[in-house]
Amino acid sequence: MTSQSEQPKKVKVPEPTLRRLPWYLSNVRLLNKKGVEYVSSTQISKQINIDASKVAKDLSYVNIAGRTRVGYHAETMIRVLEEFLGFSTEHKAFLFGVGSLGGALLSDSGLNQFGLKIVGAFDVDPAKVGTTINDIPIYHTDEFEERMKQAKVNIGVLTVPIEIAQDITDRIVGGGIQALWNFTPVRIRVPEDIVVQNTSLYAHLAVMFNRLGFNEK
Repeated sequence: MTSQSEQPKKVKVPEPTLRRLPWYLSNVRLLNKKGVEYVSSTQISKQINIDASKVAKDLSYVNIAGRTRVGYHAETMIRVLEEFLGFSTEHKAFLFGVGSLGGALLSDSGLNQFGLKIVGAFDVDPAKVGTTINDIPIYHTDEFEERMKQAKVNIGVLTVPIEIAQDITDRIVGGGIQALWNFTPVRIRVPEDIVVQNTSLYAHLAVMFNRLGFNEK
């Protein structure tokens, strides 16, 4: 019998690879809808302008085998990638800050297709508390700790104003949230065991505007 020490170590997938794998998944989905049964690294690379060797390297982290000169079975690849990326498993989340961006995320039913189910939102605006968006209830922020006791939620979506971002972060981490999807332009401070994914729309805008300015010269 194999001892625990002899078990193969789980390989940590590089973040750039994790960012590219959803592109491959979307591309293979499109090809499959067009009736393509097998796809190759070369096909994917041509579609999204990434070197074929990099595509093959990225896919080496995924438990999927291709056929020589044929490629990967598209439907199998879709299923395996969805499972590998966690999209086929439901992950419950609370959203904090029901402003324009927070409201838009609550309205986006497409998130469910990628495994993220927002089951509740929190705000302090009396006009919003007690209402729903897309059948998702909005609670007062003071109810967070009690709601955490009632629901198995480990992800927080942060769309609060920047001046309270850190205070809200401290509160929800203290309440048991283990991962944060941070949409604020603030680099929040969290304990080392908390997962944070920063998605700053403003940072992407800055890069786009900068590149656009160079292109216009």
